[in-house]
Amino acid sequence: MSHLPNPDRYQSMQYRRCGKSGIMLSAISLGLWHNFGDVDDQENCRNIIKLAFDSGITHFDLANNYGPPPGSAEKNFGAILKKDFKNYRDEMIISTKAGYHMWSGPYGEWGSKKSLVASLDQSLKRMDLAYVDIFYHHRPDPNTPLEETMSALDLIVRQGKALYVGLSNYRPEECEKAIQILKNLGTPCLIHQPKYSMFERWVENGLLDLIEQEGVGCIPFSPLAQGLLTDKYLKGVPEDSRVAKAHGFLKQEHITPENLTQIKQLNEMAIARNQSLAQMAIAWLLKDERVTSVLVGASKPEQLADSIKSLNNIIFTNDELNQIEEILK
Repeated sequence: MSHLPNPDRYQSMQYRRCGKSGIMLSAISLGLWHNFGDVDDQENCRNIIKLAFDSGITHFDLANNYGPPPGSAEKNFGAILKKDFKNYRDEMIISTKAGYHMWSGPYGEWGSKKSLVASLDQSLKRMDLAYVDIFYHHRPDPNTPLEETMSALDLIVRQGKALYVGLSNYRPEECEKAIQILKNLGTPCLIHQPKYSMFERWVENGLLDLIEQEGVGCIPFSPLAQGLLTDKYLKGVPEDSRVAKAHGFLKQEHITPENLTQIKQLNEMAIARNQSLAQMAIAWLLKDERVTSVLVGASKPEQLADSIKSLNNIIFTNDELNQIEEILK
């Protein structure tokens, strides 16, 4: 039986305009980078997505290679969509990406027109969708002319396979060129998805100013630095954590004594604000109006519920902001 969503789902969520477009995104978006592959419990995946939708989250973010194994997150998401949400597709923004390694041979990654068009066709089949709302180029390709990559995104929109296009992991200079090419082609860039957190701040060196000036949205990924910006590693490495998983991106060596000192101090600040450290880290990103939405991952529904509570307090005093800068120095 299809899922019956919470009728009040749009009352408690905050929505923000994505750049200068007609699109509003939920302030929290659900990323399916981890925890939705074939290695994961599918009933748990369903429960996370149900909670997201019932909480007013409208944006679900995927990529061709999400899993593991690659492709399985899209396949599993498509199955959940068909089973539980087939009547609610039009209330969702579904995005996917291509650019990282996906299949063997010279066309299975990067940014050629051949690669991007083929990858999106595969993604649509896996999810059993006619189109995605946003299609991203996942990373810049140093060997393919930017004009070819951007013309592929333009073609995909004109073919009706995506409504909007975005960029991910583009640095300011290449991002500016890409935005201009897309604008000239008549398919403006909707959104940029950079890695951004208290521990990863390169976007503050020009990117945020650029996308504000160009009317492009921003949706940071890894807001919790793969789990470092939580209280879970303060007493060692839990068995169910990303560090403990063989396919996790966070490694034991990322947890340094310096990091732990900062995490402890930030955690004390969060407690003083009546927040968990994870909530404060998300709120810290949302304090900036140029940030449209924050992409969070979740390995269980309770984690997602905790992230959503960050919206209860996204205001920081100048003293708090100065204190955070001191800790992070």
